[in-house]
Amino acid sequence: MWTDDYERFPFAQGYTPEGIAPRAFYPEEILSHAKACGVDRVVLVQMIYYGTDNSYMLHVMDDHPGVFGGIAVVDPHGSAPDREMLTLAEQGVRGFRVYGFPIQDGGAPPESWLDGVGYERMFRAAAEANLAICALMSPDGLPALDRQCERFPQTPVIIDHLCSIGAGDAAIRQEDVLALCAMAHRHPKVMVKLSAFYALGDRTPPYADLAEMIEQVYEAFGAARLMWASDCPYQVQGDHRYEPSIALIRDGLDFLTDADRQQILRGTAEGFFFD
Repeated sequence: MWTDDYERFPFAQGYTPEGIAPRAFYPEEILSHAKACGVDRVVLVQMIYYGTDNSYMLHVMDDHPGVFGGIAVVDPHGSAPDREMLTLAEQGVRGFRVYGFPIQDGGAPPESWLDGVGYERMFRAAAEANLAICALMSPDGLPALDRQCERFPQTPVIIDHLCSIGAGDAAIRQEDVLALCAMAHRHPKVMVKLSAFYALGDRTPPYADLAEMIEQVYEAFGAARLMWASDCPYQVQGDHRYEPSIALIRDGLDFLTDADRQQILRGTAEGFFFD
């Protein structure tokens, strides 16, 4: 979420109010979508418009104690990303997003996007403090993530949005699904977000075309290592709404048990971000 109080919470270089739609997205707005579907706690992800200034997210978390968890962003190329992580953890942050897309990481190619001493410090700090490295990435970045997970097997990792398999104009390729599932068998601390259904596959509610991929991921990771996420506000634009996204897990997917549904919709995220 973000605010139009640009004086108090300015955007990072390269982002202007004129290029942002909607102009703001407030706590009350996400909670109105969420509570209508039975969701009363939300994990926030630092908005890219603010870069590594996590002030607005921390402000919202502080104003709504117990309601919002947090995933922050630190500069992996800065002098002490590990110390920044620990400072933010003291303020309730439990995860740290890293970007596996070249435009957000200075042009690093997929095979080396996690290379460098900064990422090494981040993975080590995350392991020692039980903080999650939250990877927004595509399948071609999995080998680099696999190497870091092998070096730091105690680091919790959360792969966002089903690893963006089938995003944009890309097809849902079986080789990509298998590569993601292989992470489950090799690295027990890796989890996956079932999210951003509006952006994957056919991109059409009720998102039934994603069932086969989700079943494969479920069979590999198990419900305890999966968490549903809305990716709001993007999930509530155009023809997309919050309800069909949560309904796919809550009511669809006949391979899930009732206990699985509760774990994916609540238990996994609750156990990591709120306990």
